[in-house]
Amino acid sequence: MKQLLVLLFFFSPFVCVAQSTLQKEKLDDYLSLLEEHNQAVVTVAISKANQLIYQNSNGYLSAAKNARITPRTKFKIGSITKTFTATIIFQLIDEGKMTTATNLSEYFPDFRNAQKITIEQLLGHRSGIHNFTDDADFISYANKPISKEDLLGIMMKMPSDFEPGTKTSYSNSGYVMLGLIIEKETGKTYTQNLKSRIFTKLKLNNTSYGDKIEADKNEANSMYFQGGKWVDYPLEWDMSVPYSAGAIVSIPADLNTFMYSLFNGQLVSEKSIAKMKEIQNGLGHGIFRVPFHDKTGFGHNGKIESFNAGSYYFPLDDINVTVLSNGTSMLFNDVLIGVLSMTFGREFEFPDFDKEIKLDVRLLNRYEGTFSSDQFPLKIIVKAQNGNLTAQATGQGAFPLTPTSSTEFKYDTAGIIMEFKSEDNTDDYEIFILKQGGQQFTFKKEN
Repeated sequence: MKQLLVLLFFFSPFVCVAQSTLQKEKLDDYLSLLEEHNQAVVTVAISKANQLIYQNSNGYLSAAKNARITPRTKFKIGSITKTFTATIIFQLIDEGKMTTATNLSEYFPDFRNAQKITIEQLLGHRSGIHNFTDDADFISYANKPISKEDLLGIMMKMPSDFEPGTKTSYSNSGYVMLGLIIEKETGKTYTQNLKSRIFTKLKLNNTSYGDKIEADKNEANSMYFQGGKWVDYPLEWDMSVPYSAGAIVSIPADLNTFMYSLFNGQLVSEKSIAKMKEIQNGLGHGIFRVPFHDKTGFGHNGKIESFNAGSYYFPLDDINVTVLSNGTSMLFNDVLIGVLSMTFGREFEFPDFDKEIKLDVRLLNRYEGTFSSDQFPLKIIVKAQNGNLTAQATGQGAFPLTPTSSTEFKYDTAGIIMEFKSEDNTDDYEIFILKQGGQQFTFKKEN
């Protein structure tokens, strides 16, 4: 939260235009290449004018179950859930039940800074409410059922990160609060609102609030690649924990329909769509702007366990693209670049996965050190061990860093990217930027 072997063709003037640029066979080959080299297990759907023009996938829905992904395999979509939550909030605004200026104190008067925090700030990640999934103890309860009262209690005990409205900082906590507000305002559960306001209305028959994964019901399990094979992710989150910030499961075709319907006025007013698209410091109100060369899309990414997700609508092309994954070895963003390139007929050279990046072991000491950040509560120690780099956060186990260049490393199991920089162009790297779950933190080496 913290992003099908069936080709469907619909004959219409719109589809013909799309197929003239969509590189279907090359995209098929790309997905096969990713599977052959154990780089990414993905399922893809591309639509034109809300009609499917491409579906395909690779790989298996679980390491323990020998069953391939199908068009109806459900995936956890993580933070794409936030777009559903924001949509319901804007429906309530359109109905006159609240405004973007309504204060949190209308619903939770005892919450810290409740009289200063607005609905708009919650939607735009500008409330200052601390992101509870960043805390070191989060993992200790992530896989356990939790009541909404207890989840609220956790957030009420957290200090504010900043004065409301003064900064932008991605916060799952803010979207949990929006889910609780939806329940208080409507007198119905968040799940009931999802069903009546979105799922049933759009006939999203393969989209639901998540529960414990059941592979026998064609639900994907998250995986990571280790020791030459895919392994099922050991810690399955209980969906009561991410709640309205990340608990929905879906399929690519349903997400295409949702995003198309949202941005074409079938769920909220034009005024609300315009508000959702207002971007400040990279974040809108329940959506992101997605630049791709000369094109601009809108949508959201998702990350939960080892699942990655991305679902975007490109209005000028009337194209929807959704990519879901339950396991990656390469950067998910690189998978997206490949899919988008072939969607829009751009040149794209397949990666050479047989070519490994090797760093000179004699230079690994350039990266070593203890790093800290004003934006992050834990220190991270980077060490060179047995010719490789590892990183270890305070109180946690060390994890390996895989180089993607001389300055960029990744740890795909946790969706971490670390980009090293030299502050004064010396031989040593004094800074790294840690990117995870749509957020980034700047760490500096301690003297």
